Parts: sequence; C-alpha cells; structure tokens
Amino acid sequence: MSKGFASSYRIVLLAAGVIACFGALGVRLVFLHVIDREDLIGSIERARRQIIPETARRGDILDARGNILATSRSLIVLGVDPQVLRKEDEAKWPELAQLIDMPYGQLARIFTTKTRRADSAAENEDASKLTIFSPTPAPDATQAANQKSDDTELDEAVDENGERAIRWAKLSESVTESTYAKIQALGIKGVYGNRVYRRAYPHKTLAAHVVGYVNKEGAAAAGIEAYADFYLRGRDGWREGERDGKGREVAQFRTREVPAADGYSVVLSIDAAVQHMVDEELDYIGQKFKPKKATIIVSDPQTGFILGLGNYPTFDLNSYNRVPRDQQAVMRNIAVADQYEPGSTFKIVAASAALNEGLVTPASRFDCSLTSIEYKGRVRGLPAEDHRFHEPLTVAQIISKSSNRGAAQLAMLMGEQKFYDYARAFGFGELSGFPVGGEIRGDLAPPEKWDGLTITRMPMGHAIAATPLQMHMAMSVVASGGLLLRPQVIRQVRDANGEVVYRYGTISKRRVITEQTARTMCQLLQSVTVEGTGKDAAILNYEVAGKTGTTQKIVDGRYSNRHHVASFVGFFPASRPQVAISVIVDDADASVAGGTAYGSSVAAPSFKHLGEQLIQYLDIKPVYSPATGGNLVMGGNRR
Repeated sequence: MSKGFASSYRIVLLAAGVIACFGALGVRLVFLHVIDREDLIGSIERARRQIIPETARRGDILDARGNILATSRSLIVLGVDPQVLRKEDEAKWPELAQLIDMPYGQLARIFTTKTRRADSAAENEDASKLTIFSPTPAPDATQAANQKSDDTELDEAVDENGERAIRWAKLSESVTESTYAKIQALGIKGVYGNRVYRRAYPHKTLAAHVVGYVNKEGAAAAGIEAYADFYLRGRDGWREGERDGKGREVAQFRTREVPAADGYSVVLSIDAAVQHMVDEELDYIGQKFKPKKATIIVSDPQTGFILGLGNYPTFDLNSYNRVPRDQQAVMRNIAVADQYEPGSTFKIVAASAALNEGLVTPASRFDCSLTSIEYKGRVRGLPAEDHRFHEPLTVAQIISKSSNRGAAQLAMLMGEQKFYDYARAFGFGELSGFPVGGEIRGDLAPPEKWDGLTITRMPMGHAIAATPLQMHMAMSVVASGGLLLRPQVIRQVRDANGEVVYRYGTISKRRVITEQTARTMCQLLQSVTVEGTGKDAAILNYEVAGKTGTTQKIVDGRYSNRHHVASFVGFFPASRPQVAISVIVDDADASVAGGTAYGSSVAAPSFKHLGEQLIQYLDIKPVYSPATGGNLVMGGNRR
C-alpha cells in the first residue's frame, strides 16, 4: 500500500469511532424522543406556557358631588427569574436597585439565590398543572432568605439536593408605570413585572369609618368597600400564553383569553364638604375635651340619607395596617358598633307616645316634685331631678326642662307594653340596616324582663342602650313627619362607562307617630333651645329643635358621678326640617370645669357651630318664628 494512504488499522479505528458517535447520538435521540419524551415536553410546556392573569380594576367610591373617596391605581409587581440572569447584565444591578429603592446588597442576594429547599406541600403539587406566574401581593419583603412563599414561584422539579429552582422572586410590589418603563429600558433579562391595582384613598381620614378599606391581600375589609364589594370588585380575566426569557408575553402563542371586566363605581350620599366640617368639629372636640370617643352624624331627615358621619378618634385609610394592635379600636365604627344609655334625648319616646295616644296635650300638667308614685297597686320610687320643680310642669315644660319624673309619669300613663312597643317602633333594639357592617342592635329588654323600677327609669334614657345612629334616626322620626326611615349612604351604582345602573331611594320602615303628633313634637323640641337646656344649640333666626342628654356611665356595675356621655340630637328649621345633627361625646368630664360633661355645654355648642356652617353651604333659608325673634341678624361663630 502506498505510503500516501492511512493504514487499514487507522481506517478501522476511525470508522469505529464514527460509528460509536452515531450510535451514542442515536441512543440519545431514542431517550429524547421515546423514553423521556413526555417528561421533556412537559418540562418545556411548564417553562413556556403560563396562565397570565388580567386583573380587573376595582370601581371607585365617590361622594355626592363626584369627589373620589376611594380609587384604584395601576402599579407593577416586579420580580426576577434568577435562572435566566446574564453575567453581562450585572453592571446594571445597582441602577435597578436605586430605581426600586432597595439596598443593593439585598437585591444581589435575591438575584444570586437560585434555589430553595422543597417543602412537602410543594412536592405533592400536581405536576400536570400550568405554572402560574402571578404572585399574590404580600406585606413588605425583606431578606431573600426570609421571603414568604407568596414572594416566590418555584419550579416543579426537585433536584438531587431536595431543592427547587426559584423561577420568580418578588423585588417590589409598588413600582409605578413610569419607573417600570425605566426598568424595562435597562434590558436586564429575567426581570419583569405584572400589572396590578392598588387601592388608594386620596382624602386619607375623610369618612374613614364609612368608606372602609381593602387590605393588602385585596380583600374588602370594612365599610362600603365590604358592603358593595359585589359591585366594586369586577371580574378578573386571564390569558393562556407564553413568555420569552425576558418575561415578555409572546402574543402569537396566545391560545385562550377571558377579558377582565372592571368593577362598578358607587356614589355615596356623603358630601365631602359636610364630612370635612364633621371631621374638623370632632378634632376640635378631641383637642378641647379629650373624650374617650365621640360621634357626629349629619343627615337629611326627609330622606334618611347620611351627609356626613364621623368618629373620634379615627385613622388614615391608606395606613390602616400601621395602626398599633393596642389602638385598633379606632378602626371600629362606633356610630353603629358601640352602644350607650341615651339619657334625656330618649324622652322624645315617652312624650311622642303619650301625645300620639291622645293621653295628654302639651298643656297637660304633672307634679314633678313627687319622689314616689303609686303604680299598679305598688308605690314606685321616681328618679332624682337635676333641678327642683315647685310647681306642676306641663308636657311642654317636661321636654324643655328635661324632667326625669315627668317623663316617667308619661310612660306610666301607657303602661309597660305600650311604652315598649313605641320604643321598638322608634327603632331601638333592632338593626337600622345601615350598610357599613359591624352594626349592633343595642339593648331593649321586653317588659317581662323589667324590674319594678324600669318603667320609671327607661323613659329618662336609663335601662336601655342604643347606638348613636339609632338615637339619630329616632329623632329624625319627629323631623320626617312621623316616619322611621332607613338610614342610607349609597345613592347610585354606575358601570365602568359611568352609566347609572341602579339608584337608591328613600325607604320608609314604618309610621311611628302621626304627622300632627310630629308637628307638635317639633314645637316642643324647639322650646328646648329657646328656654330650656339646649340654649347653646340655638341659631339666631332659625327654628332649632332638639334635646340635650347627659347620662351617667356604668363603671364597675354602678352609675358613676365622674363619667358621663354628653349629647345633643336635633334638627332645623323646626317647621320644615332640612338637616338633622347628632353630637355624642363620651367621657369628657376630666376636661370640663366642675368635672361633669353636660350635653348642654359639651355637645350643644358643636351642634350650633356645625349648623351655622351647613346653613351657608346648603343654602338653608331662615324661617321667621316668634320664638326666635324677628331680628334677621345671623348667629356668630363661637371661635
């Protein structure tokens, strides 16, 4: 053989090598296409095919004039797939950390942590399911090693060390659209975001206990947010598709799609301007009297719609999760969730009932100097009075001078059952139906559970417990012409295009007293502010009707002489009521001269100040009344 050619041995060796390579390749192809085919295809599908959620935008909550009280802002939940990061992008990491306001060391730890120990629950997940790259929003992330399961998405496969590859790790849950555009411009492979909506409350504390809030998990937790959640939340959509290595959706591989439907908006009867007046007055009460708590309610007594409702203390809806655990009582809507003994404001029940039954007239007289009286064959002790009355009082004077004994005698004329029936008719002992959640019924025991003194104590507002809203609506019975109206706060529901899909109207629960009785009571309650205990609530040239209340709180099972609830509940103008206001202040005694917080000195002045502002804002015209004098000079501001 010529020396120019390789030896036969070398040719055979080379051929054997080539044949071996092809054989190995063939075996590998058999494994890829036959033996491991299903597993490999499944792995590729899981890596590429995803269910991509499309979050619906939650509807807005608006006030009566269209001001936004709650809205949804578009944000990006930013994350990284550590498996696809490139070495050449490492120089861009510091700029990314700066954009998302994260310490560089923390970001680097997240980027370089590529696996996590598999837990038993994750190992048992159905491997046939598509990987869903839609991390659930969670409270602030800290160290990568301490991230919660909600902050990461793990691969299905478990390696020989019992660990799973991290396919997504959260970097931030509140990246703005503009910042996200800058992040995308960096071109860091594997860093991408999912668009979500976060709830925001532009007016912070305004009407906090009415509006309510949506928590970090996206669940409506209180107020109108919770009550109207069905309308507000909308319907999330989803797409089945693929993402590339940079986390971008590859549109041509989209297979199925269900579009999101944005939520409806809810329009309240709350007027932001009125609510601001309420909140300012509560701040004033808080600073001056330092009460344990206080409530102010403003409504239209002809419709039952609430114009403003506030509690002291309150909280910022945007920072609900920052309220310390020992102070979370400030988040409770005490207007409907707390009860108190209403005291003398409850006397409207006995007086209205006796007049309505035709048992008395405004001129009927009662001896209020008596300390006891015979009733149903037994001598019953009458409650003490704040003042001595040496002459019999008319029914009108019983109201204006707030006689405890007079109210007791009015109730005795009717008897236990009839008086109880009227108390229930005025709305006590039952839910009002106010749609904010947490409402309680109060405490109104039936006559069979009364003791021998209840008939003499309940008429003056003891032995009964009511919520501030119940007392407010009971007074509104008189202002409305005798009807108990359901308190309401939602005016309209509008679709995503702004079209009204539902309107709420006035709802009358029942007639309590006749229109004539209501007119008579309006006149009697007007005398309270002219010559009675409520003079500090009077507004010049306006017929102010209402009732003061000062009730002792029960402390350690006994009525306390040092802890009181002061209140004034009323409306104006008396002859054609347009606005009803309740001011209820709990335990302001320590900051009051003399140590007793009376409704006349603590609550009535706030009623007046609010009333004067509402006259200007709502353009309430003065009504001439001989009781208020013919002078048309406006009342002054007390501050």
